[in-house]
Order: sequence, then C-alpha cells, then structure tokens
Amino acid sequence: MPLVVLGLGSNIRRHYHLTRALDALATLAGPAPLQLSRVFESQAVGFDDDRPFYNLVAAFETERAAAAIGDDCKAIERDNGRPAGPTKLIARTLDIDVLLWGDAVGHYGDTRLPREDILRYAFVLHPLAELLPSHRHPLDGRTFAALWAAFDAADQPHHAVDFPWGDRLVSRAGAPEDRTGTMKPV
Repeated sequence: MPLVVLGLGSNIRRHYHLTRALDALATLAGPAPLQLSRVFESQAVGFDDDRPFYNLVAAFETERAAAAIGDDCKAIERDNGRPAGPTKLIARTLDIDVLLWGDAVGHYGDTRLPREDILRYAFVLHPLAELLPSHRHPLDGRTFAALWAAFDAADQPHHAVDFPWGDRLVSRAGAPEDRTGTMKPV
C-alpha cells in the first residue's frame, strides 16, 4: 500500500484548525496509524498577513488514489473555512498539500508529485526529514535526512512547538505522549 504524505499548515486559529484536520485525517486513514512529525512555527513570508504559521507533516498508508486523497484534503480545507480557488499568499485557516504518494511522479488530478515545496521550504522538508529520514525523494534519490542536512535554512527560521492533540502531545522532542507522559505510538 502506498504511503501518502501530507503537509499541513495554518495561521488562523492554528491549533483549532490543525486539530480538526488531524481528526479528519485520522478518520480518513482508517485503521492505518496516522504518523506525525513535530509541529513547527514559522513566519509568514510574502503574505499580506504576518501571523506565523504552524506546520507539520502527516503520513499514512492508503489504497486510495492520489487524486482522491487530494480531493479529500480540499474538502477538509473547505470544512475549515478555506475559500475555494487560488488563495496564494493570504492568511489561511488550513492548507493541506499532498507531498508524496508512494514513489509516484507526475500529475494526479490537480496534484503534481512529488510536490516541489519539499525541496523549497524548510517548514516542509524539516518535518518530512524528521518523520521519514530514510525515505528517498522520488526524483532526487537522496534520503530526506540527507536533503535536510544539505538544506540552507538560514533565511527560513522555524522552531518546534508543543502541540496537544486529543490525548496526545506532539512535543518538541518529537515524541507523541499522552498527557501523563507515557509514550504512545503514532
């Protein structure tokens, strides 16, 4: 079964919208576990609104097609108040992008894989390298850990933040914990 990898971001009511998105994705993943990176905060660059973003990467195995997953992500965005159509460089309640679908390369509906943002933005590559360090970029061939090690993030500052989700805490240490501090698998 292919592993679908999604990039999530929000800079409007960040915790509320990302929590709703993670709940929806956990349902979409079904019995497959939803794997999560840490949550990172970064400044909005080039946006009319300078509220900082929360970003993370989520992954799960699926039998659903890449285009169908893309449609599901757009529906989750709409359910969280994101307007339909092009919304480049404006504040957003929620942004969910399909980054990878297995090793697929090409266009799948409105989705181009692998997503170019992986190699462009620290807030995408860093959590991806953290979550899937030994996985390889389908075009570049290097592992995500190697890509992150070679990435110049000097002009893209970001930092990990604690993020409670349900009975878990996605912590700065990167390990989901329940509220009592007991480690739980993602």
